[in-house]
Amino acid sequence: MLNLSPRAFVCAALSLNLSLLTACAEAPTQTPASSVPASSASRQPTPNAQPSLPTSALSFADWRNQLRDEALAAGISPALFDRAFTGITLDPAVLAADSSQPEFTRPIWEYLDGAVSASRIARGQTQQAQQSATLKRIEQRYGVQAETLVAIWGMESGYGSNIGSNSVIRSLATLAYEGRRQAFWRDQLLAALQILEHGDITPERLIGSWAGAMGQTQFMPTTYNQHAVDFDGDGRRDLWSSPADALASAAHYLQASGWQHGQPWGFEVRLPSGFDYALADPERRISLAEWAALGVQPINGAAPPALAGESATLLLPTGHRGPAFLLMNNFRSILKYNNSSSYALAVGLLSDGIRGANSQVVADWPRNDPQLGRSERIELQELLATHGFNPGAADGIIGANTRKAVRAYQQTLKLPADGYPSHELLDALRSRL
Repeated sequence: MLNLSPRAFVCAALSLNLSLLTACAEAPTQTPASSVPASSASRQPTPNAQPSLPTSALSFADWRNQLRDEALAAGISPALFDRAFTGITLDPAVLAADSSQPEFTRPIWEYLDGAVSASRIARGQTQQAQQSATLKRIEQRYGVQAETLVAIWGMESGYGSNIGSNSVIRSLATLAYEGRRQAFWRDQLLAALQILEHGDITPERLIGSWAGAMGQTQFMPTTYNQHAVDFDGDGRRDLWSSPADALASAAHYLQASGWQHGQPWGFEVRLPSGFDYALADPERRISLAEWAALGVQPINGAAPPALAGESATLLLPTGHRGPAFLLMNNFRSILKYNNSSSYALAVGLLSDGIRGANSQVVADWPRNDPQLGRSERIELQELLATHGFNPGAADGIIGANTRKAVRAYQQTLKLPADGYPSHELLDALRSRL
C-alpha cells in the first residue's frame, strides 16, 4: 500500500526504508508485519475526539462504549454503529500479525521474480484489453497510464481475485483496542464507520486484509474517504466489486501524489568504471542530462531527449554488486502508494511488461550474498554507533542516517561507498571489537 499509502498497513505496521522489502497482495508476495504502505498519509483528526484510556484501564466493552460516544459525536448514527459492532470480538490472529517481527525479509530478486512473472504480465495484458474502454476514460480524466493502473491492480489483489476476507471493523477494533499505534488504528476505525454511514457498502460486506486495507486496490479507510471515486456512476464508491471504481480511485490517488502523464517511472542503467557510488543517495536528485555526463547510461536504449532536464535519483537495491536504476518523479508517486522500493520497482517493471516493453532486469543480482537479517541489522547499527558513526536508533531499519553511517565507514575501509549494509561490512565491524 509513508508518507503512507492507500493500502497502508496491509503489509505492516512500521515503515521500512528503501533497503527493506515489503511485498503485498497475492502470491508471490508476503505480508511482513514490519513494513508500512503508504496510505495513512490521509490520516485526519477525528471531530470531538477524546483521548482514549490505556487498554489496561478499560474492558473491551467499556472501550467500545467510549468509541460509540466518539463515533456518534462525529456523525455516525447509533443504529449504524450498533449494527457494525454486532458480534464483534477481538481477533487474536490480527494481534499476532501486528506484533510479528520477521527476522528475514525476502530477497528483492525473489520478490521480483514472482511479482513480474510471465504469467502475471500475460494476465495483466488480458485485463487491460478487457478494461480498455474504462482505462482510456480514466487516463483522460486523471492522466495516469493504463498499464500502471493495471500493474498496481495486479500487485494489490491479483487483478481483483484476492481482496481479503477479514471483517474490517473487527480487525481495526482489535488494533485500536490492543495493537501498536492505537491512535492511528482508532482513526482508521472511525473512517471505516464513515464509509458505512455514507452507504457505499454494508457492514457484512466490509472485508479486507488483517490490517483493514480494502478492495481491489487495497485502500485504507482514511485514504478511501479522500480518494475513492464512483467512476461507474452507480451511486456508490465500490472498490470491492467494481474494477472501474477501484482503478479510477488508484488513478485519483496517484494524480494527487504528483503523477506526470507520459513520463516513465525510471529505467535500469549501466554505471561507468570508477563510478562514485556515494552518488546513490535518495536525497541526491539531478537531471538525466547530468547523470549522462557522469557516464550513467540506460541499458535498454537512450532516454528520450525531451526528458533530459527531468530529475532522477540513483537506486542500488543491493549495493554496487547488483543492478542500478535511475528513478524519476512517477516512481516517487508510486512510493506514496506504498513506501517500498521493491514494490515500486515491481509496479514499474510489471507496467513495462504489460505494455509490451522489456520487464526483465538485465544486470545480475548478487544471489549468493543473502541480505542481513533483522538482528544482524540491529547489530550493525550498534557497532556503527560504538565506533562513532552515528547511525541513529538501533531498530533494524536501514534509513537515511544508517546509510550515511555505512557510507562513512565504507570510505574508511576504501570500499565502494554505496551505503549498502552487507555481511562483509558487518564482519569488518565485528573484527574491530
